[in-house]
Amino acid sequence: MAEIVNNQYSIFNRLKGDKVIWLIVILLSVISLLAVYSSTGTLAYKYQSGNTEYYLLKHFIILLLGLGLMYLAHLVKYSYYSRISQIAIFIAVPILLFTLMMGTNINTASRWLTLPIVNITFQTSDFAKLALIMYIARLLSKKQEQIKDFKTAFVPMMAPVIIICGLIVPANFSTAAVLFTTCLILMFIGRINMKYILILIGTGVVLFSIFILILWKSPNHQGRLGTWKSRIENFAGGEAKENYQVTQAKIAIANGGVLGKGPGNSIQRNFLPHPYSDFIYAIIIEEYGLLGGGIVIFLYLILLFRGIRIVIKSPKTFGTMLAMGCCFSLIFQAMINMAVAVNLFPVTGQPLPLLSMGGTSIWFTSISIGIILSVSRMSEEESQEEKEPKKEKVSVNKLRTA
Repeated sequence: MAEIVNNQYSIFNRLKGDKVIWLIVILLSVISLLAVYSSTGTLAYKYQSGNTEYYLLKHFIILLLGLGLMYLAHLVKYSYYSRISQIAIFIAVPILLFTLMMGTNINTASRWLTLPIVNITFQTSDFAKLALIMYIARLLSKKQEQIKDFKTAFVPMMAPVIIICGLIVPANFSTAAVLFTTCLILMFIGRINMKYILILIGTGVVLFSIFILILWKSPNHQGRLGTWKSRIENFAGGEAKENYQVTQAKIAIANGGVLGKGPGNSIQRNFLPHPYSDFIYAIIIEEYGLLGGGIVIFLYLILLFRGIRIVIKSPKTFGTMLAMGCCFSLIFQAMINMAVAVNLFPVTGQPLPLLSMGGTSIWFTSISIGIILSVSRMSEEESQEEKEPKKEKVSVNKLRTA
């Protein structure tokens, strides 16, 4: 027994970077396995002849691969991501265009590409989101000397943001909104002229208001426009017949109470659409109560706190912006998913990072956390290198006095 504990301790010590983040990832992964196993029962009986272990095993393998990607990403020196971003941003544009035109259409949204041979769906917006955050972090670090200038700093920065977000919007408005907000926050912290940011926000608010007004006044729409209109109307009106998903999520939360019904005892998983992805938080509250839901929120808040701590400790601009962009993007996504589950936001389709069942979502989330850990690892190593010469000087002075 002692040998097993020692082996686990040695493995944990081999992990570099912030150990608290590694622990949060492991805890969220365990919660994810329990929640996904419980919420995929109906799916298993519908598609796998009642084999409930199928989705558990599949999700476990996806999580393992995600942890592997996280480990590899955290071993890469974070400065290399600056060069990687230049390649990634140019790959992102054509694959987003290809997805819009020829992507796999699921639930009236063309968000996925189906990879041949392996037959795995790949959500291209996940790749584009990470590529854009890395690229904006690179530009902010490179243009600090001209950061207040409109032509040399603001325009080159906004061009990729508008292009990438514009290509994501038609199929995935919520992801585009989260990404755009993350980029604005990075620009604000990166000392872009506040006047330009406010003008951009004001223009965006006016255009969005005009769009909502046109959408509201226009006759029935088909496709994504129809979906957006119905979601906004359902959220604003709160009609139970039209807002089935949110109604079932509310019932799940009410059934959970303070301590929950216990693992595997959810009832609403049989009625709630997508209980294993979009509304997994409602199932967690039903089975583990407000206490379990609060623990999940607490874990994400600790992740945010540790991310900010890494940002403060990072000695270089690129590392600061990179860690901040990756961290804020994940936390925004988590908060939006949980807000949808408790009916604070309209239904968006955002997965809960590291908890919802999925493939590319978990993998790119893992890579993002790996990048944060890479910044943490390099910051720790740089601070240790700074301390070592001081120790050597002290020892030399002691020898001289002796």
